[in-house]
Order: sequence, then structure tokens, then C-alpha cells
Amino acid sequence: MARPTKYSKEIVEKAYEYIRDYEQYGHMIPSIEGLAIVLDLHRDTLYDWSKQESKEFSDILGKLLQMQQLKLIDGGLSNKFNSAITKLVLGKHGFHDK
Repeated sequence: MARPTKYSKEIVEKAYEYIRDYEQYGHMIPSIEGLAIVLDLHRDTLYDWSKQESKEFSDILGKLLQMQQLKLIDGGLSNKFNSAITKLVLGKHGFHDK
């Protein structure tokens, strides 16, 4: 028998809060790993929820990744972030240099 899920309205609210205020946790960019730490969950749980629990959590992860991409682009263009690291992480978003 499986353990009961921790998925709740409070988790959803805290996830949205993280996307808006990730910097208050000392994070340079929002990330799934950062969200998992803030929620005290394993990142695999977040991925599972995005596939199984509800479309809402899938949307949360999508918004988080959009915010991450925006912050990486802005940080890379303004030289706030190291260009090699920015390029590496943006590669996970489908960007490449050719």
C-alpha cells in the first residue's frame, strides 16, 4: 500500500510563492531542486506530481522553468551571470550556439 501523498493546496501555494520570491531563499535563479528543498520533498516527487496529481502542478513547473529561462537570459546579457554557466543551463532549455 502506497504512502498518502503530501500534495495539498498549501504545497501549491508555497510553490507559487517560491516562483515569485525564490531570491528570499538565497537562490540566484528558481530551480526545481530549489523548490524541492523549500517544500522538503525529493525532486522526483515534483516530477511525479506534474505527471499524475494534476495539470496544475505541471503548470507550476512550467512557470518555474520559464522564470528560470528569463533570469538566465537577463543575467547572461547583463554579465551578472558567468557566461559559460549560463550557456550550460540554457542548453537544458533547448538553446544552442551554431
